[in-house]
Amino acid sequence: MSDTVGTTPRTEPARARYLSGPSVEVLVRLRRARDLMDRCYAEPLDLAAMAREAGFSRFHFARLFRVVYGETPGGYLSRRRVERAMDLLGAADLTVTEVCMVVGFSSLGSFSSRFSELVGMSPSRYRRARREGQAPLPVPGCFVRAWSRPAR
Repeated sequence: MSDTVGTTPRTEPARARYLSGPSVEVLVRLRRARDLMDRCYAEPLDLAAMAREAGFSRFHFARLFRVVYGETPGGYLSRRRVERAMDLLGAADLTVTEVCMVVGFSSLGSFSSRFSELVGMSPSRYRRARREGQAPLPVPGCFVRAWSRPAR
């Protein structure tokens, strides 16, 4: 028995594992879920499907994902969709509503507000700026993630 009140031999190793960072196995499992989001961003993915891909419960997956990647799974997925929308708005001959549906948003309002939040302008304004050469070319998402990732 432990002399310390409130700790048991079972919780100490779990707490130590959590504080020392995730194991390689956990990182591999989280990467599988992130790869699913990158591959199937246009499909209706929910937290349960992402967690199932990683082999965790929904809430444990959401917690671990945020610790490792610095954002929630839903935030990552919507950012990935906006990145793809930026490409389509600059290159494809689709309406903003069509782009919204193609990248996986179900509502034009939520797409426009999330796009404006991440890009700093509305999708229509972004398209005009890209066509007029006034908007900077998008930086690849892998560089943005590396630069904007929170420091530990």
